[in-house]
Amino acid sequence: MNIREEIKHYTQELIDLRRDFHQHPELGFEEFRSSQIIQNYLIKCGIEVKKIAKTGVVGVLKGNEKGPTVLLRADMDALPIHEENDIAYKSIYEGKMHACGHDGHMAMLLIAAKILSKQKKHINGNIKFVFQPNEEDAGAAEMIREGVLENPTPDVAIGAHLWSSIETGKIGIAEGPIMASSEYFWLKIIGKGGHGGAPHESIDPIICASNIIQEVQAIQSRRINVITEPTVITFGSIQGGSFPIIIPETVELKGSIRCLHNELEKIKELFERKIRCQCQSDETTYELSYKCGNGLLSNDPKTTKLVKDVAVKVVDKDNLVSDVKVMLGEDFSEFSASVPSCFYFIGAGNVKKQTDYFHHHPRFNIDEDALLIGVEIHVRTALDYLK
Repeated sequence: MNIREEIKHYTQELIDLRRDFHQHPELGFEEFRSSQIIQNYLIKCGIEVKKIAKTGVVGVLKGNEKGPTVLLRADMDALPIHEENDIAYKSIYEGKMHACGHDGHMAMLLIAAKILSKQKKHINGNIKFVFQPNEEDAGAAEMIREGVLENPTPDVAIGAHLWSSIETGKIGIAEGPIMASSEYFWLKIIGKGGHGGAPHESIDPIICASNIIQEVQAIQSRRINVITEPTVITFGSIQGGSFPIIIPETVELKGSIRCLHNELEKIKELFERKIRCQCQSDETTYELSYKCGNGLLSNDPKTTKLVKDVAVKVVDKDNLVSDVKVMLGEDFSEFSASVPSCFYFIGAGNVKKQTDYFHHHPRFNIDEDALLIGVEIHVRTALDYLK
């Protein structure tokens, strides 16, 4: 089989699938239409299909001979964003948009599944096609709880992301930590309300909150090694007070802690210490809670070499980009924590086509030429691993 020519044969089908998903975006665990399309498609390819995690789909292609199992994953969910692109396949749903490339991920994996299903007699082992719901809010954990890593158990897991900040025709790949762990925090500072003209009669939580915001910045710049422990602490929301001459009783702060290393608990300890000491100094109290966003996504060296060798065949060595570590989170980390894995980026940015807006932007779009590259890497990686 000439893999590249086979993929070209499905170019229009690939684009049509992607545009249909784009036009009909569905939020996490609401991907009912997408899920049904995926199930029907895989069944027509002769692939065993199972529903999982509400709207998730798992297809298993069993080869001609027994052997290892490779897992290929695509995420499915859209975002609560109003699309601003003026395109024929613009979202038909107000306030919902595929602003992260998951529409392309589904399309690429479906075409890869169709091509690989035709090679069943040459495959020694199994291929699991995992279509995951709710990536934006940790849907992978739900799939794992419901047994996606069982019957058969994958020996390796491969994930990919279309990436607008990398030019089309390039692949971003690196071993080790590649996407950050994240914890979302909710912090309430509790003081004593009063009159703005008599602040000495109150305990001002706004002053304390502003001091905490400033003090916390020293964690990133003074308390850790920024080279070996890259960390970002961001305050994204401050809510307090309702009237110019009233000192409020409380102030609420929300934000995130992101680490590209394994010392998240140490950072959380430093974070709370700053809060505790500042509150003691300002005579306030506090309440602090967390919600886990994503775990650290770290690429297994051996699996990464497998994908990198394939990428060289597809785009040539000169088009590999290794400087791709980011502080964004990705719940493929749930798979990589259990299975030797590789997660890589498929360049989809093209200034002339206006596909260089970053992810989650209302004008985000992808260069559809990148879809062909993604399919080829999916197909070659599975075949090379199962030789």
